[in-house]
Amino acid sequence: MKISQKIQQSTKEGKVWWSFEYFPPRTAQVSFWVINVRFVPNFVFKGLQNLLDRIERMRALGPEFVDITWNAGGRTSDLSAELVKTCQSTIGIETCMHLTCTNMPSEKVDIALREAKLSGCRNILALRGDPPAGKDDWEAVEGGFEHGIDLVRYIRKEYGDYFDIAIAGYPQTHTLPPEERAQEMTYLKEKVDAGANFIFTQMFYDGDMFIDWALAVRAAGITVPIVPGIMPIQTWNGFLRAATAVAKTIIPQSYLDALEPYKNNDEKVREIGTKLVADMCRKILAAPLGVKGLHFYTMNLERGTRLLLEELNLVPRVETIKPLPWRQSLTPARRSETIRPIFWANRTKSYLSRTENWDEYPNGRFGDARSPAYGELDGYGVSLKQTKEDAIKLWDHPTSFEEISSLFVKFCLNQLTALPWSDQPVLSETTVIAKPLARINRLGFLTINSQPAVNGVRSDDKTFGWGPSNGYVYQKAYLEFFASPKLLDALIPHIERDPGITYYVINKRGDLRTNTTSDGPNAVTWGVFPGKEVVQPTIVEAISFMAWKDEAYELGYQWAKIYEPGSQSRKVVTDVMDNALLVNIVHNDFHQAEKIFEPFFKLEEELRTVIPNGHPIPNGHPVTNGHSN
Repeated sequence: MKISQKIQQSTKEGKVWWSFEYFPPRTAQVSFWVINVRFVPNFVFKGLQNLLDRIERMRALGPEFVDITWNAGGRTSDLSAELVKTCQSTIGIETCMHLTCTNMPSEKVDIALREAKLSGCRNILALRGDPPAGKDDWEAVEGGFEHGIDLVRYIRKEYGDYFDIAIAGYPQTHTLPPEERAQEMTYLKEKVDAGANFIFTQMFYDGDMFIDWALAVRAAGITVPIVPGIMPIQTWNGFLRAATAVAKTIIPQSYLDALEPYKNNDEKVREIGTKLVADMCRKILAAPLGVKGLHFYTMNLERGTRLLLEELNLVPRVETIKPLPWRQSLTPARRSETIRPIFWANRTKSYLSRTENWDEYPNGRFGDARSPAYGELDGYGVSLKQTKEDAIKLWDHPTSFEEISSLFVKFCLNQLTALPWSDQPVLSETTVIAKPLARINRLGFLTINSQPAVNGVRSDDKTFGWGPSNGYVYQKAYLEFFASPKLLDALIPHIERDPGITYYVINKRGDLRTNTTSDGPNAVTWGVFPGKEVVQPTIVEAISFMAWKDEAYELGYQWAKIYEPGSQSRKVVTDVMDNALLVNIVHNDFHQAEKIFEPFFKLEEELRTVIPNGHPIPNGHPVTNGHSN
């Protein structure tokens, strides 16, 4: 979506919105950067991965969009384009890409715009840019652009109204002599008249100066939205450097008086600075300007922005953070996607990779039986997110099935941050069923995916909510797990006594069995919202489960491979994967939250009558060789 449309919608709803800016990591400024190739220097990968992890975390703070800078001279232009692509496709957040004239012939601008469009990016900040590093004066390159307005005109000429075009505004020009001030306002209006849709301002700390400038902008006949650029105060030295050396921003004396006495105390500077900047933001939002949004220059840092949002009592809306239960991809081909199989709930990147080349999207969904087969596991095969060293820190060296089971129990109880099948800690909704999940894992059923039943919870609920406001969401209880044939044979009779349960069982070879008589998908998540058809974004179906099976098993074998050949740890994990069956079950009565666990608990009681003293699952019984010690 274009940023101007987001601003318009927020204004209509009377809500304050906010956005974040990031820059490509300095450690990634190498000319041979190509994302997702095997031979990338480790320091480059770490710089990018740390930033992506931070953008992912800060998405939970509720920004309407993010903005990615373009280094003067284009030194990180390839990386900027890749960051835009990743934010759009994988992180699923609307993105604005900077584009400068510095060292950018029209051919290079064409490439940047084409790549942005292919990524689904609809927003460009058009800038002249600063002189390249090592030069004092700005010079246009041959075949390039001399002024920001030239870039605005070129984008409009070549792409029509496809892109929203933002331009920079400088509130500090209001302190210039009247003649120069008028000239700067003329330049700004010319850019708007050339096709700019909204204005990002340079950072500032004088709220009165901004208000006076914005009123002058309106008096000049400029009606496009104005987005104030806000820089959180992190440390004394960082504050001075950003304000004076980088942005050449005037600092009010009141700021210096309040902060300088504590310049050696970073925590105190942050505390006072947060209140000062928050007061300025409140003044701007209350002024008769129609400004209801704030753009935070994060400097790739999280804490200062988060503290400022908290001080302003700006709470993210569920609809902004979670328009669907899974992370939406905003590339052109996938924007209309509204339905996915549940199996990849914790493996979004792999799912996108598998289906990226599909050319059929019937009914807004991937995974339809009429579509081509799923692609390869991913570009280079299945792999764990963790390095070998990190994986061993997480999972140590299990030497028995009980120790493996214990890892799964810890994950369910949020005492472990990841498993091979889940790149992130358990979701907040999993805490509702954490205890029964832990209980069935102790029993020998190794769960790799689950969701609790939900019956008409408001869509703005902090735990279960998703989608537009004033709606209601529902979901059926779902479990997916590995289990030994013998243990599963003991469970199935208890499952089949409950007519509300449907299940699929598959082995490593791909032999499938089920108790369902329907070939179609089973919706396990849906929502009812004002003015919309019922949305059912998550399904269970046989064809998708069969495709997921290969990945699920391979992840287990990748886990085994982090241990030395011949080691007991490699052997025990491999034995689990060699013998286990992969199972998913759905309880279709979403009114009864605990019903899905009853067959497991009945089996537990049955086993305890056989083994009254001690753990109901003898060592080695559940998955490995099927025999008691």
